[in-house]
Amino acid sequence: MSDMEDNPFRAPESDLRVEGVLSGTRDDLRSVAGYQRWVTLCILVYLCVIIGRVITVMSKIAIPPVLEIGLAIALLASVLAGMVFVFLLSAKVYGTVQGLLLAFCTLIPCIGLLVLLRINAKATNVLKANGIKVGLLGANPANI
Repeated sequence: MSDMEDNPFRAPESDLRVEGVLSGTRDDLRSVAGYQRWVTLCILVYLCVIIGRVITVMSKIAIPPVLEIGLAIALLASVLAGMVFVFLLSAKVYGTVQGLLLAFCTLIPCIGLLVLLRINAKATNVLKANGIKVGLLGANPANI
């Protein structure tokens, strides 16, 4: 027998696999929780910019050009960050090819929001299937 087999102080090894993640590891589940939090923030920024833009157009309020540029930059940053985190999250859950497909679909204006919402819902289901509490901004990766 080796030292590793005789050691009574060694932590027990778990053979439990994580559900919903391709690799089945706890580290990837922690990554899913972190990526979901970023996807949720991208959704919030996306919705705030769109709602702000719709309100200004419907009320016919003249907004300064600096504010319009700021809204456009915020929307662009949200879409690009959403694309990155959709790829990272869907690569852990679905695979690389579907991750690339979903990431590029994020660039399409209305379809992109639907993709963000769908991948966020999938991440929530994966986390809940593994017994992790999911709040408004997702699960806390430090608790996994």
